[in-house]
Amino acid sequence: MTVPADSPPESPADIARALDRGAWFRGAPEPLRDALRRAGRVRTLAAGERLFMRGDADDGLYCVLGGAVRVGAASIGGREALLAVVGPAHWFGEIALFDGGARTHDAYAERDATLFHVPRAALAALLDATPAYWHAFGVLLAQKLRLAFDAIEETALLPAAARVARRLLLLADEYGEAAARRVVNVPQEQLALMLALSRQTVNQILRQFEREGLVALHYGEIEIVDADGLAAHAR
Repeated sequence: MTVPADSPPESPADIARALDRGAWFRGAPEPLRDALRRAGRVRTLAAGERLFMRGDADDGLYCVLGGAVRVGAASIGGREALLAVVGPAHWFGEIALFDGGARTHDAYAERDATLFHVPRAALAALLDATPAYWHAFGVLLAQKLRLAFDAIEETALLPAAARVARRLLLLADEYGEAAARRVVNVPQEQLALMLALSRQTVNQILRQFEREGLVALHYGEIEIVDADGLAAHAR
């Protein structure tokens, strides 16, 4: 099974449908959803193009409409810590919304990407007018915090194979979105960076999963064949 490449939305109706794919956006109050749709604008990035870097001033909130955004950091020596590859219907950039501080990580287009950008000034005006909307953004932040705590616990307590299995299931379920993806469009090198494991270790684990009939490995993507069997390795 292969998932076709994302088609960037073109019309306002397409944009609305793309935003509604996300569980957080669908769960937000309808007036807030309307306000965000009115305040946002579409922005495109070419593969490899920078969106922002750690230390940059906050410029608002983003949602991926098509393509993907790579979020992470790099040391002076060039070593990278990859936190996430953000795909369609997912929002990011909410940390700076709360504390007014600078960007915490770098964000680049992993491949050609179409983003929905709600500028900081529009968000500030919206929240000043209706402070109750802070709760919805708090929910978004809490979802990310839960994922971060889970990742810390897994690194400390789980063996490498269990960590790989858990991350594949998480990516396949699109971080809790409604429709599960059977194909994870993340190369093995990126998966290794996300888990702070060597590429060789991740490759060995994936090959073992493939021999067990749990996954099928393709160029640049991993197909989940047996989610229940993979879940058994994630414990």
